[in-house]
Amino acid sequence: MIRAEGIFKQFGEQEVLKGVDFTFESGKTNLIIGRSGAGKTVLLKILVGLFPPTQGRVWFNDIDYTNLDKKGILAIRKKVGMLFQGNALFDSMTIEENIRFPMDMFTPMTSLEKQMRVDEVLERVSLSGVNPKYPSEISGGMQKRVGIARAIVLKPKYLFCDEPNSGLDPKTAIVIDNLIQEITDEYQITTVINSHDMNSVMEIGEKIIFLKDGLKAWEGSKDNIFKTDNEVVTNFVYSSNLFKKVRKMYIEENK
Repeated sequence: MIRAEGIFKQFGEQEVLKGVDFTFESGKTNLIIGRSGAGKTVLLKILVGLFPPTQGRVWFNDIDYTNLDKKGILAIRKKVGMLFQGNALFDSMTIEENIRFPMDMFTPMTSLEKQMRVDEVLERVSLSGVNPKYPSEISGGMQKRVGIARAIVLKPKYLFCDEPNSGLDPKTAIVIDNLIQEITDEYQITTVINSHDMNSVMEIGEKIIFLKDGLKAWEGSKDNIFKTDNEVVTNFVYSSNLFKKVRKMYIEENK
């Protein structure tokens, strides 16, 4: 579980976040959505510890992350997996070396143990046998799955995904969404996804917060987002033709 209390963030004179509160539960896919400039990326970076909040607190279960010393921060970060928007794979490393990297950094595991874990997570994302390849030798969708494998290699309690479907075709995006959902359920991870993809909202949005101008304008789930009359949300989501069709079907089915 991750809980945020009164999160403000200011850069010089610019106030990006203006008192955001929420609770993200474990075993669920929690989405942060909103237009560009709403504060989504800044909020995600605060949650993973890349930015300190100007004001407010972030709790990981019962631990106040914002008031930890370096040792305490490192202990939390070892429990965090991160899937970056651009995958952030090292081009000069093989797939196996990319996935081993967090284990080399943070664990005393033996080479054999690392090898076994690499094989295990590659099998989990349906990429068994790609170990010796380089990122440039596999597709964008496969690179994204390698990114997921690396993010879960240390068996994290918290998984952060920054625009996981960026640059993917719709079919591959659904595969990635489903994989993230399955891993969240299987390992009971607290998963937080920064996204503007309405397909992801409708596929896996178990908990959604909508940001507008640094404020939380709405929160709910993929089910009740169809019912809301909140104009801030409907103006945003109606930009998706798919959402319009699905919402129409949903309303007709529930008359």
